[in-house]
Amino acid sequence: MGRDVLDARSRSYRRLILDILFKVKRGHIGSAFSILEIVRVLYDEILRYDSKNPKWEDRDRFILSKGHGCLGLYVIMAEKGFFPKEELFRFSTASGILGGHPEHITVPGIEASTGSLGHGFSIAVGMALAAKIDRKSWRTFTLVGDGECNEGSVWEAALSAAKLKLSSLTVIVDYNKMQCYSSTAEVLNLEPLADKWRSFGFEVREMDGHNLAEVQKTLRAAPFSKTKPSVVIAHTVKGKGIPDIENNPVWHHRAKTTEEELKPLLAALADPACAGEWEGVESP
Repeated sequence: MGRDVLDARSRSYRRLILDILFKVKRGHIGSAFSILEIVRVLYDEILRYDSKNPKWEDRDRFILSKGHGCLGLYVIMAEKGFFPKEELFRFSTASGILGGHPEHITVPGIEASTGSLGHGFSIAVGMALAAKIDRKSWRTFTLVGDGECNEGSVWEAALSAAKLKLSSLTVIVDYNKMQCYSSTAEVLNLEPLADKWRSFGFEVREMDGHNLAEVQKTLRAAPFSKTKPSVVIAHTVKGKGIPDIENNPVWHHRAKTTEEELKPLLAALADPACAGEWEGVESP
């Protein structure tokens, strides 16, 4: 999965996130970069939603259970019109609506406040069950982290989803294989991950989470069963797109990044097609 996989639009999102980081001086970068292509495809062509009417009853529900990766979600939601792009530069400030983790009450289009790991998936199970009881056609998607899968509540939710035959539920695992200070293999090895999900009653698919064609093909096919919940194991790279950030736990969360530190990172994403896309969107 080389850097050449990333097209101009994906590079542009990463440049924007770095610009936000420099202006507000804080943010989870590695996780935001690892989920970008997944979230992009979800909002481009998979989810049914209306950004001008975010509480539309028949919308599909999406929950970013690994809430600390929210910058990867916010840049897509701003592009889709859920809130003004200027809000991105108020991220994690008292004057803005965008917190360091997604907040249901303040941000249009956020289905659940997440960030306490292991909780978003459980909420998604409740939403999928509600749709089944009410005979609604909308679907529920949730994106969890691989480190988050250390939480027992993830597997309790998985057992419940399988028992209840929640076929409208799709879980996406951001399997970037890194946690906040080391690899998932060292912290708490998840392998054999696909077999674990199968043993818990899920229909399983795997994909390269940065290859747009593969992400599109896989997510278009969801749900994968009429009687089981689905899970997609997305093989990703934490910090994808910038060699100095990729798989580097120093960049799990970053604060007080200087201009000198930022320059080589932006240079790694250099692409003339990216220039100017966010021109005119400035910090308040």
